[in-house]
Amino acid sequence: MRPKNDLLHTKRGEYDYILTAVTVLLVLFGIVMVYAASSYNAAVNYNNRYFYMFKQIVGAVLGFAALFVFGLLDYRILQKWRYVILGVSVLLLVLVFVPGVGVESYGARRWINLPFFTMQASEIAKFGFIIFTASYMAKHHSKMTTFVGILPVLSVGGLICLLIILEPNMSITICVVLLMFSMLFIGGARLKHFLLLALPAAAMVPLLILAEPYRLKRMLAFIDPWASPLGEGYQLIQSFYSLGSGGLFGLGLFNSRQKYLFLPFSESDFIFSIIGEELGLVGCALVMFAYILLIARAVRIAQNSTDRLGCYLAGGIASIIAIQVLVNIAVVTGSIPPTGLPLPFISAGSSSLIVFCSSIGILQSISRHSHKTVKRLARKHADRGAKRDHGVGN
Repeated sequence: MRPKNDLLHTKRGEYDYILTAVTVLLVLFGIVMVYAASSYNAAVNYNNRYFYMFKQIVGAVLGFAALFVFGLLDYRILQKWRYVILGVSVLLLVLVFVPGVGVESYGARRWINLPFFTMQASEIAKFGFIIFTASYMAKHHSKMTTFVGILPVLSVGGLICLLIILEPNMSITICVVLLMFSMLFIGGARLKHFLLLALPAAAMVPLLILAEPYRLKRMLAFIDPWASPLGEGYQLIQSFYSLGSGGLFGLGLFNSRQKYLFLPFSESDFIFSIIGEELGLVGCALVMFAYILLIARAVRIAQNSTDRLGCYLAGGIASIIAIQVLVNIAVVTGSIPPTGLPLPFISAGSSSLIVFCSSIGILQSISRHSHKTVKRLARKHADRGAKRDHGVGN
């Protein structure tokens, strides 16, 4: 019997307060770390040391509002709107390439220019894919053991990957590929299908690297960053310095040295390096524990769901959070080649923050409505039992 205070135990269908609490703590912690990592950069480039922090606060407010709204909605409405959500996701990815609408930065077109802020279309597309795939697999679950049955998932995933790689954005493309494989696994695809898909996927990686010279340089920098300490290897070396200088307990909050324009993208893709520098190994371990707890709660909600749609949605959300956390930490620690990918709930970026908070709201909706379904079934069972007893008594 599980103890009632077990952090990983969730009663079927109750509002998961620990899930929301961990999310809120990660977001608030992210605001503090964004300021810690970006204050000098913001002061130099925008003459406002709070520039990135203010943007993160706005994203947090909108994200918490989205969490609340999606938590109140019935998640099953997403199945009815799956084609609209998917269509909007694809349209946003296309708009990135429209002159005057798409924003180019560092040679890539990944953002859409809106009146008050920019939006990264690929962040929305990832969750649009989850909603479509979960809805399709729930409706056609009996077909998921056949190759024909998984073709719609592969086709939609392939289209999204194509549009993202054209930006170009290889990191998010890899994320979507891993997400697609994860959802097919959750949906019951056979091992032989994974082996069949793994071969062309593995062959595409070197082709994509060779297609863009900068990717090959990044790969060489990953193998030996000190071969080009002022070139492609610079960012990874600075990340090593940041993590290494933190030691066990860190240099102290706001005491990072790498944030003084030594470590590029210290407030976004490489914010975990600043966490390690300021809070040390202990701080990094606590952050990783928070993510593990959050992902475990999402998995538990998937297991407790009373229908396939809720199970697949929760499983997909747990998968994308786990994938992004693992890839981000692997990059900043030099475990895989450098690539740009935000750390969920913490890295600077309103689009990512709002979308991930929305996904937590969806998890809460699944949990609450599972509880209502269980209670309704329990009442029916009790009524039938009462009727039988009444009949026997007469």
